[in-house]
Amino acid sequence: MKTHQFLMILSFILISSVSSQAGTRSQSTPIKLDTIYANEHKNVALFFPSPIRQGVVGSESFVFSFNRDVPQYFGLLQAKPGRESNLLVITTDGLVYSYIIKYKAQISNVNYFIEKQHSIGQEASKRDTLTSINLKPAAAITLSHFKAFSTTLLKRKQHLGHLSKRKYGIKLNTENIVFDQEQLYFVFEVENKSGLDYDVEFLEIAVQSRAKGKRKSSQRIVKQPLYKHKLPCKVKKGERAQFVYVLSKFSLNNNSRVIVKLQEKNGERDLELKISHRFINDPN
Repeated sequence: MKTHQFLMILSFILISSVSSQAGTRSQSTPIKLDTIYANEHKNVALFFPSPIRQGVVGSESFVFSFNRDVPQYFGLLQAKPGRESNLLVITTDGLVYSYIIKYKAQISNVNYFIEKQHSIGQEASKRDTLTSINLKPAAAITLSHFKAFSTTLLKRKQHLGHLSKRKYGIKLNTENIVFDQEQLYFVFEVENKSGLDYDVEFLEIAVQSRAKGKRKSSQRIVKQPLYKHKLPCKVKKGERAQFVYVLSKFSLNNNSRVIVKLQEKNGERDLELKISHRFINDPN
């Protein structure tokens, strides 16, 4: 399993307790939530006290969907057969929630109502995702390493081939791809040579698989980052900004490549950068 390492990162965390009831919030007796079960036949709904800003699963066997355009209070979890993983959710007020998730062919509970006091910590920075001031010590060490190594990479002279996309006066450049422990660190730079400031909506990393044969088709799977370091909200005209995305390590076959998408907030100056499989399989 390519992204099973994410489970290892937070597996030590004491799982929160939540109040749950199938179909209604009126049940007052809380249960200890050690595991959330899901399958491919039913949507398991998770209701949070604040709208969801980010949701990350540690395995491709699970899908957690939520409204990315207009933050809402609930997300839907589905699963296919595979090893257990975990779910990490950050709400718009910066609270962090973490749960073990498992596949189960038959499930009875499909609604979970989560209380604010069951969060595992408070996010310290909106742009340095997963940096928390109240996480358990082991988690803080792991996330501290992400931050420290990312900081080191931004200070380092980068060594990578020419991987950039320029359009509308905006340049997206992949400065470096570095392997450390069980993670891949993507170092990006956005340079703004246009006449307007560039507001960043999001940067997305996905794997695109191209099918062989006469009827060629492609499938794109988004890779959820474990950590984002110094992701800018805005790149002013005439300026540039560097930042780092940390992902669980993965490899690609010859028919796959990475697609990096940079989307402008309230604008249409979107860029897509293609990265060959050889840069992923042979990082620095």
